[in-house]
Amino acid sequence: MTELFSGSKGPVPLSERVRPFNLNELIGLNEVIGENTPFGAQIISDSLTSSILWGPAGSGKTTIAKIISKRTRNFFSSISAVLSSIKEVKEVMIRAKRRWQEEGRSTLLFIDEIHRYNRAQQDAFLPYLEEGSVILLGTTTENPSFHLTEALLSRCQVIVIPLLSKESIVKILENAIKNDRKIKEKAETKIKAGLLETFADISAGDARFALNALESFVLHYPEGMGIDPPSIVKWLSKSKIVYDRSGEEHYNLISALHKSIRNSDPDAALYYLYRMLEGGEDPLYIARRLVRVAIEDIGNADPVALRLALSAKDAVDFLGMPECDLALAQTVVYLCASPKSNSLYVAASEVKKDLKEGKRYPVPLHLRNAPTKLMEEAGYGEGYIYAHSEEQGIAKMECLPLQLKNRKYYHPKETGYEKKIKEWLDLWKKRKET
Repeated sequence: MTELFSGSKGPVPLSERVRPFNLNELIGLNEVIGENTPFGAQIISDSLTSSILWGPAGSGKTTIAKIISKRTRNFFSSISAVLSSIKEVKEVMIRAKRRWQEEGRSTLLFIDEIHRYNRAQQDAFLPYLEEGSVILLGTTTENPSFHLTEALLSRCQVIVIPLLSKESIVKILENAIKNDRKIKEKAETKIKAGLLETFADISAGDARFALNALESFVLHYPEGMGIDPPSIVKWLSKSKIVYDRSGEEHYNLISALHKSIRNSDPDAALYYLYRMLEGGEDPLYIARRLVRVAIEDIGNADPVALRLALSAKDAVDFLGMPECDLALAQTVVYLCASPKSNSLYVAASEVKKDLKEGKRYPVPLHLRNAPTKLMEEAGYGEGYIYAHSEEQGIAKMECLPLQLKNRKYYHPKETGYEKKIKEWLDLWKKRKET
């Protein structure tokens, strides 16, 4: 069993050395764990109910759990969903139940990265939470709505831990320099005005990253190198990009890209495109989404958009990264500039809605082929009019089932090429009626 809070056997990083021990030492989280908040009051009174701490990396989730571990009168146990098997978790549960039955004492079980357990594994917690032998304290960087079961969520309160502000990160760094003897002396000679703001910027709200970057700079930055933000950032290899290809940020960014294109904003769209590419996103995934954008948000307003999006997919296949980035960028800009129409999307949604409501009517007999004599005698094909034989090139013939007569799904807009399509459809309708 891997106990998370059992202590480190190797060098302790700055982020661990300056970790707060009390609630009032936490910076930037007063709105979540302050004494006047529901969660803060539960911690202070040791009346915590099963909880899920949801927030980005380095926002203080584990620190909160450690503070709780020092305050609670319950038996405290901690495990990692990454390192511990479900068998080990069940052993903890069994011991917790025995302790509860024999001592009347609940076990406060801290599970780091609880979203890594599958649905069946999460269900294993339920009986113990229900009876009260276990109080669950889980942390996750992923949206609980997507990664935790409804049954588990219904038994827990979800505490949203916000991204730490730049000001909070700077204050955390200032406190570290003030209170950690290992870096205090060297930091006084190396830290110049504005440098802490640089660490805060590249940390993207992750206090752990900012603290470890600060320690690395103070202890190991080469003498003689320029102490300016660009040089330091370059030395630190790469500024941190908050992006997880399998996590919520993945969905947030692709959603932002799609909606920026829909709103014809190439600057925002390019920004989100390169956020994903720099974060290691599969360019083929982005190409597939651009194909979808071309269909859903542009459609017949500019049929060329779909061809260009498919060409971008081919370019990604042919070139790979990093050379294919400009093909994606070209497509993104073109899609932004294209006239927009969601007429096809709306039409498809309306058709699917009717089908879902059970409007699955027989195909009219006149539209059916009659390859056999029996089918011909049954009326298949009777009354069908061949449009090419008509003087106007269109037949006065209803093609929808009788129950849906005159139902209109597709409403072309007066935009781009779709305006021309609307003119054609209006012409065919006029000819059919004359």
